Amino acid sequence: MKLQQLRHFLFVVEEGGFRAAANRANRSQAAISSSIRELEKTLDQRLFEIGNKAVLTPFGESCVPKIQQFLSVYQALEDDLQAIAAGDKGKIRIASVPSLVTKLLPSVLVAYSKKYPDIEIVLIDDNSVGVANRLLTGEVDLALGNCTSINQTDIDFTLLISDPIGVVCLKSNELNSKSSQSKGLKWEQLMTQPFIYNGTCRLLENTPAEALNRKARYTVENITSLFSLLRHDLGITTLPKLAFPSNEPELIWINLIDPSLNRQIGIFKLANKSISPPAQAFYELCIAYVQDNYLL
Repeated sequence: MKLQQLRHFLFVVEEGGFRAAANRANRSQAAISSSIRELEKTLDQRLFEIGNKAVLTPFGESCVPKIQQFLSVYQALEDDLQAIAAGDKGKIRIASVPSLVTKLLPSVLVAYSKKYPDIEIVLIDDNSVGVANRLLTGEVDLALGNCTSINQTDIDFTLLISDPIGVVCLKSNELNSKSSQSKGLKWEQLMTQPFIYNGTCRLLENTPAEALNRKARYTVENITSLFSLLRHDLGITTLPKLAFPSNEPELIWINLIDPSLNRQIGIFKLANKSISPPAQAFYELCIAYVQDNYLL
């Protein structure tokens, strides 16, 4: 039993005759008649009365709603699969470092959701090492984070933003001055201050500023806890600029000029492995959006 035979059967029923069905199918009347005969042979029952081929037999009448239901389900399946193939339906899973979740991703997601309103998006925030591991284990389709945490040859990384590293302290701290705000700070100026180590301080490694990590009084991974310690004047820390809230009332971010460091933020996927059309659409839109709206 072929799909085309079922469609030809319904064409005859809906059009009221074989000639009209042939016109609708863009086939000859003989081809439609042959198709129906083959279907009747497969079913071992006549679908139309003898002598009046447009009149259904009782068996034919009972077949109509079932075939209509089947073709409706099939059409819905075909539409869904085509939509998924075009990136219009489906689900994508994205892991991102928290600073991008609050600063960059919302704008990208707005643009993506307007273009693909039926795509379900699962967003997971983690540190730079965590997002890479989630990608490698297949938990997510795409990841956004810091390329220095990626040394696997099986990850395809595309740079999005070069994010400068700065010093974060209370506005009342002696480090905060008009001079430091305009010129920046050197790592030696920070050595007299209690230092709070956070996950992004890995960026200081293999530089003279690594001495700050070795003298850290506190180690904090959670960004909320980090800001709580900073606001209670328990020390200072270093952070990428994107990780610092733009409307922070008590703290200030001051550029670190010696060493001058940048966190290389990008989007990455597994190399040599295809991703779903919806994920590919997000990947391309994210890159295009950043190129159009951000300066590297």
